[in-house]
Amino acid sequence: MCRITGFWDFNYHGRYDLTGVITAMRDTMTHGGPDDAGDFVLPEKGLALGHRRLSIIDLSRLGHQPMSSSDGRFTITYNGEVYNYKDIRAELEEKGCRFVSNSDTEVILHAYGEWGMDCLSRFRGMWAFAMWDAQEQRLMLCRDRVGVKPLYWYSQDRVLLFSSELKAFHQHPGFVKELDKTSLSDFFKYGYIPAPHSIFKNVRKLEAGHLLTIDRQLSITDIKYWDAYDQYQRGLAPQREGFWDGRSDDDIQSELERTLRESFKLRMVADVPVGVFLSGGIDSSLVTALLADEGFKLKTFTIGFKESAYDEARFARQVAQHLGTDHTELYCTEKDAFDIIPRLPEIYDEPFGDSSSIPTYLVSRLAREQVKVSVSADGGDELFCGYTWYGKLEKVLSLLHNPLTRRIIRTISGIADRGTAGRLYDLFNFALPQVASFKDQYFKLRDSARVADFKSQYLALLSQVPGDDLGRLGLDIGHELSFKTDDLNMLQSMMLTDLQMFLVDDILVKLDRATMGVSLEGREPFLDHKLIEYAVALPTQYKFKDGISKKILRDILYRYVPRQLIERPKQGFAIPIESWLQSGLAPLFHQYVEPERIRKEGILESNIIRQWKSDFIEGKIKINTKLWYLFIFEMWAERWLK
Repeated sequence: MCRITGFWDFNYHGRYDLTGVITAMRDTMTHGGPDDAGDFVLPEKGLALGHRRLSIIDLSRLGHQPMSSSDGRFTITYNGEVYNYKDIRAELEEKGCRFVSNSDTEVILHAYGEWGMDCLSRFRGMWAFAMWDAQEQRLMLCRDRVGVKPLYWYSQDRVLLFSSELKAFHQHPGFVKELDKTSLSDFFKYGYIPAPHSIFKNVRKLEAGHLLTIDRQLSITDIKYWDAYDQYQRGLAPQREGFWDGRSDDDIQSELERTLRESFKLRMVADVPVGVFLSGGIDSSLVTALLADEGFKLKTFTIGFKESAYDEARFARQVAQHLGTDHTELYCTEKDAFDIIPRLPEIYDEPFGDSSSIPTYLVSRLAREQVKVSVSADGGDELFCGYTWYGKLEKVLSLLHNPLTRRIIRTISGIADRGTAGRLYDLFNFALPQVASFKDQYFKLRDSARVADFKSQYLALLSQVPGDDLGRLGLDIGHELSFKTDDLNMLQSMMLTDLQMFLVDDILVKLDRATMGVSLEGREPFLDHKLIEYAVALPTQYKFKDGISKKILRDILYRYVPRQLIERPKQGFAIPIESWLQSGLAPLFHQYVEPERIRKEGILESNIIRQWKSDFIEGKIKINTKLWYLFIFEMWAERWLK
């Protein structure tokens, strides 16, 4: 696991110190690669590749990067792990390849030399890499199938930059930073910016399962080599043909368990100690249980909270005791959180509103004291229908599927202007104070009724800031998102949307920045592509049945962990933001969320912000995610725009 960066400046002509710039870019990410650093420069081409190394496989100097092939044709800077690299190496050795290191990096070099881009189909793992082909004078950027590892790229005025993190771009003289207000709309809607877009104009995120080629004429080609939607489509045919009919639940559970075990064991490949993030929920408990059953001596780590409504540490402790792991837990205090919050713009150098980034950073820092790699359990919700909102929104979306229902909602909302909705909100707030988001829920439903396709309806219901409020902030409605969910049932469509969007641009970003921020490698065993391909082909009734989510995962888990240790309402990795904003965090919150300050800044309209803040202070709303997002954006803007 490492950090990578580089550029191809077609205007270079000796205008600046090439080595000095790539070194500065590279070293903005020392946190993600403290063990070694390297660069590869071609001044005559204006080309430079940089690397910061976190040594996990082959800890020797032979794993130094950027790494070139023995004939000098290919040079790679690489972030990630190909877990099955030993099998691929053995196949290449049979073809006559000779290796000088024990690293997976060298395996990628030889595999690309042998099979070209077809080598990607052989890799099981996570990666982002840049490959320079000296013979073809071509640069290739590649991101893994699911998007576990990040890769940004910038192209403007004949300058091409790439990096694991945005902060490296600020060190290049050719980078022009300009806020993309449409992406800012996306941030306020979702709390993150969906790929391929970025907070800056002309900066894009390389999408999951894509590779980019840049030739000597600066012609850029974007190729999709793997797509989750295609996997769903392939899985539909066997379902229609009755492939799953007549098979017993025990047989299917055993088949899935074998696939899970294979994926989980692959994530234990390392030359350093490996730990597990254990929340005590279904997914992390299943990872821990199956690995313990395979004989791995595990170290597990959990973050808890004094506030019982947010604390899962006691459940994790019980699971750890049952499975016999070496367990460590830490209780997060307000001071712990307040020390981290001002650092969030530096850790997440794009606006990022998921408040669970705070405990994720804390548990990563806790784990790093004992291990260099930790396994997480993200992806189980998106693959096996785990989110609590799926069952609820399926009912709402079923209603919205009817054109007559949508027409009725549009008619009512046409009559109920914002003033009427506000009065209804005040009435509900007076009678039922716990109904804190009535007004926002009303506008979400109205926005979803204005569109006919499922994806747009679902995203409108998930949005934190309705369209009218975006307009009052001086923003547009955000980017049109291009991924597909056609021909799938509603639960499948929701899971696929979240797999392609929420998982990639929220959950995986959160884990990547938190772990790499403390020089820890995070691994995702549920996101092995073989497991994904099996899971998406599995009929929905094995995932959600009689109101029970993750049905098949629960059945497998209960073979190893007593049901009573697991069965409880899903909490998620949340923190008590409301009480913190009203107590110890209040001074910092009021410093940044100050309407006059925001007015002078000139990015957002301040009148609506004044109303949001007033409602929050007066207790008309219990918690306002919009205010948290605004707080995060203002801290980010001060760090990266000024």
